[in-house]
Amino acid sequence: MNNSTNTGKRSSRNKFTVGLACLAAVAQAQGAEPSLATTNPPAASAGLLNDWLRKDSELAKPWDLGGQLRLRYELKENAGSFPTRDFVARGQDNSNDYLLERMKYHIGFTPEPWVTTYVEGRSSFQQWDKRTPSPESDTLDLHQGYIVLGNPRQFPLSTKVGRQELVYGDERWIGRSDWSNTSRVFDAAKLRFENDDFWVDAFASRVVLVNDNHFNEANDDDLFTGVYASTQKLLPWQETQLYGLARNVGAGSQNLVTTSGTGAGPRDVYTIGTRWASLPGKLGGWDYGLELAGQLGSVSLTNPGLRQKAFRHDLEAFGAFVNGGYTWTHAWSSPRFGLGYDYGSGDDNLTDRSTGTFENLFGTAHRFYGQMDLLGLRNLHTPRISTSFQPLKNLTIGSDYLLFWMADTHDYLYPESGSGRSSAASGYGSHPGFSPFVGSEIDVVATYAIKKIADLQVGYGHFFTGSYIEQTMASRPTTGGDTGADWVYIQTRFNF
Repeated sequence: MNNSTNTGKRSSRNKFTVGLACLAAVAQAQGAEPSLATTNPPAASAGLLNDWLRKDSELAKPWDLGGQLRLRYELKENAGSFPTRDFVARGQDNSNDYLLERMKYHIGFTPEPWVTTYVEGRSSFQQWDKRTPSPESDTLDLHQGYIVLGNPRQFPLSTKVGRQELVYGDERWIGRSDWSNTSRVFDAAKLRFENDDFWVDAFASRVVLVNDNHFNEANDDDLFTGVYASTQKLLPWQETQLYGLARNVGAGSQNLVTTSGTGAGPRDVYTIGTRWASLPGKLGGWDYGLELAGQLGSVSLTNPGLRQKAFRHDLEAFGAFVNGGYTWTHAWSSPRFGLGYDYGSGDDNLTDRSTGTFENLFGTAHRFYGQMDLLGLRNLHTPRISTSFQPLKNLTIGSDYLLFWMADTHDYLYPESGSGRSSAASGYGSHPGFSPFVGSEIDVVATYAIKKIADLQVGYGHFFTGSYIEQTMASRPTTGGDTGADWVYIQTRFNF
């Protein structure tokens, strides 16, 4: 082993030690807030600062003051978010480690029950990230700024206008992508009709593009609109949702500044779907979920069969999700066992004038298709086994084992976001003769909640390469074959 390799490993270990020290110090001083996976969340709190102010002053009750500090250290080996170089056994650096810091701070004011104003700033920083530019950096910007008019207790119509997060269902198609250091927001106008039986939202929005050292602006060439309805009265044990969504992207989107240099390509994608989810406690220890979405429209794609020119391709695609599980609520540690399956259709012919590749829209991928964020739900079958248990009141441990098959080997293998892995240099591309089995991933996450305002979380993931990746690397003799990938992180959050 040469000296440069030893030096690189010592540097990585030193950074790992520094990262752990920083996070441990914050965790010891402040604790951390429970994650979404926590099965026994603490009592509701308006936030540390709000609780303190409202305790002694009636004048503070209309105000909402607070924020969140989040620190996370990640170490990735052969999984460094370089899509053309992943799973390469030798000759290329595909490892990365970095420390992420994110601070959110907000002020809200509700002088009357029918009006609320809210402003939230965000500062996102990174240390040591090899990606240039790093998608995790945004020094200071407006995260949210909106006004809400209306009170459904008095009148069924209300509206919310301004920069805001859009979150629907379990965030598969529309979510905040909060794992990111620069979580997603929209400049949007939303109208809601709500009564005791159901609610319906109609919204029009433009996604905000992160542009470090500049004020973040919405992509004016990317219009996202929709109607989303939900009721718990159709079936008393289930939340039933229906939606229709439209994403219309113009050619100008390619020229706008983002962290990756370009916006989404021209497309008109129309999605109709439904989501069913069991309500907590209504079926004893059982739970289930189902989501189905069909897509029509057109997408501008490069056609390899027509001299590499970009053409409009007619879109016909389908996405689906189903899961179920059982929690032994009266047993020690409340163990849960669950099974799930995700599907995103692929394209069976890249050289014609149509496409069947499912469009993820603005979903939150991190929780659903592997914690390592190596793959997204396009051209993919993903069955999973999930378990969780709570050995201590404030400690939850969860694990997932996922398997990945390509829906169609005529199509590409897609990362979490961005274009398919199709570089000639990487060996990826359309390989109809290859096995569709991509690989498998095991993830383990432990979350310890400290009181009501903080948590400490540790996670580990390993990706086992499958036949498709093995055959891809075998087609490139200089790679030395394929290799698996590892990922570990430690994170703390403090809500104030």
